[in-house]
Amino acid sequence: MNKPTLHTCLSPALLHLYDVKNTVVVVIDILRATSTIATALYNGAKEIIPVDSIERCIQLGTQIECITAGERDGQIAAGLQYGNSSFEYPESFIKGKVLVLTTTNGTKLLHMALAKGATEIITGAFLNLSAVCDHLIAMNKNVILGCAAWKDKPNIEDTLFAGAVVARIKEHFSMNCDASHIAEHLYNFAKGDMYEFMKTNDASHYHRLTNFGLEKDIRHCLTIDVANVLPEYVDGKLVVQK
Repeated sequence: MNKPTLHTCLSPALLHLYDVKNTVVVVIDILRATSTIATALYNGAKEIIPVDSIERCIQLGTQIECITAGERDGQIAAGLQYGNSSFEYPESFIKGKVLVLTTTNGTKLLHMALAKGATEIITGAFLNLSAVCDHLIAMNKNVILGCAAWKDKPNIEDTLFAGAVVARIKEHFSMNCDASHIAEHLYNFAKGDMYEFMKTNDASHYHRLTNFGLEKDIRHCLTIDVANVLPEYVDGKLVVQK
């Protein structure tokens, strides 16, 4: 029996090279959109509406009862109530609420995949690594691991996560994809201490967030399975797949 295919797309700028139809697209934005999405849903958010502009986020905030949140370049976007840190969404705050979220890279990639006709979109982070891997194996469909990157430039942390997924599920897939091999090798090299790996190798996002005093966020976003739910995009909303 032919195995489904597994590809890694290291940047949204490369997404046009892949056929996303009949494929599970995993949107990966470790620092910090998909980590925040996993955390908020794990802590009981009713749903998350990802939007690709600050204006749309503010507009929805006037139309429905929700929390409007998002960032641009690592900081809370002007006009929004909250930012893109997992620590802003404890259960005591987020449970039962609707979160409207816009981010620099992650929500943009999600909408690009939709526009290209992706049939299933889930979001992946180290916080929900096992849920993602278990789902991809169970679905037995072609997979694209889509890295949100940073303004179309590949980054270390999204590539590391793609590598972590590849390392866990590769025997179930056909993988004629150099980007997937690169990601897996990087992850195997870094997995002993990913935070130290990012620091030692001058990861751009490490510097960007550390300059904002967000070392705690980085460490949290590199922790495996502490918000192990599967966010799935259904009818314009991210919800926990039952």
